[in-house]
Amino acid sequence: MPAPAGFRYDQRADGTVVITHHGRVASTLRGGRAAEFLAEVDDDPQLVMARWTGNYRRGNERTAKRHPRNRA
Repeated sequence: MPAPAGFRYDQRADGTVVITHHGRVASTLRGGRAAEFLAEVDDDPQLVMARWTGNYRRGNERTAKRHPRNRA
């Protein structure tokens, strides 16, 4: 399976983060969620953006279920 690709993010002056996938808006993050994303994006940007937009469910649901953010 290929690695996620085609994601970009732009941080706006008001702190909003817009994530795009192949030029189309995939997600808009504001406030605390934007800050969390920016702290995490340095690890593996394409994979992090795929996970934050929900475009990662391609056979790795168990791995995502164990992620700290997804625990109830």
